[in-house]
Amino acid sequence: MTKHLPSLAITLALAALPLRAETQEFGPLIEAPALAEARETLDPLILDIRPGKVEGSEQTLFEAGHVPGAVHAPYNLFRGPAENPGALVPEDRLTEVLRAVGVTHDRPTVIVYQGSDQTDFGSAARVYWTLKSSGVAPLAILNGGMNAWLAADLPVETGPVAPTPSDITISFSDEWLATTADIEAIVAGGQSGELIDARPAEFWEGNAKHDAAARPGTLPQSRYFTHSGWFGTAPSRIEPEMVQRLAALNGFDQDDRLVSFCNTGHWAATNWFALSELAGIEGVRLYPDSMVGWANSGNPMANVPGPVRNLWNRVTGKY
Repeated sequence: MTKHLPSLAITLALAALPLRAETQEFGPLIEAPALAEARETLDPLILDIRPGKVEGSEQTLFEAGHVPGAVHAPYNLFRGPAENPGALVPEDRLTEVLRAVGVTHDRPTVIVYQGSDQTDFGSAARVYWTLKSSGVAPLAILNGGMNAWLAADLPVETGPVAPTPSDITISFSDEWLATTADIEAIVAGGQSGELIDARPAEFWEGNAKHDAAARPGTLPQSRYFTHSGWFGTAPSRIEPEMVQRLAALNGFDQDDRLVSFCNTGHWAATNWFALSELAGIEGVRLYPDSMVGWANSGNPMANVPGPVRNLWNRVTGKY
């Protein structure tokens, strides 16, 4: 039977419970004051992945203000083409990207996003997953993003930064990766796995679709568990103990073979991060191509609307 998220009241109640004291270990989340201290003791590489420019200006958000010592590594560098944004960046191209921004295998690395909303967190989670799969460790996401850094009244630098290039060469691991062939095997019963749809409910129900997807619907046998369920009252901030309680409440445990997907591997990266890095479930995989790749491949789908509902959804502008 398909299981759904607990009610909002339960989620907020869980968020209100006291959290354990923060450990001194680096990652997978780091708070703004802890990052300020780590800058002095660990000399981490700080990757600011925020794209875009200041409204009405040619100045990038990064140039307008960033964590001191950070380098600019816009999110689009870690994404596929417009027709399939979730697609993996080819290994040779990803090596070039990581070299250009100064990534090395063993330097502590922190990912900074804006911190504007729950969807925004997915960009940091996707970059984290990409770096982990590239053999980079240790890793951390600045919890709450640049907004949390500013709220803590910590110092800010402005202007462009010239990164110090590295000579990293990567071999992209498939340990946390699910391919379309893997999904086909799971659907056919030849491979074990539980398919977790991270999208908002209307996508899972077939009442919305990504512009690049050929059809609305979801993967066969999938379970709906939206990415936004991991957040408490803050718009773009995750509480680790809340994640552990929600995972237990929804029956996720160490024996599960979970595969997270969405439209383009963005929202799904948040589910992957929460279940793998915070709940500590081994072997959680991300399907980066997700529904855009699956729908465009012509594979069978579930929750595809019939002709009448499909016409109504188009007429009403749902897709």
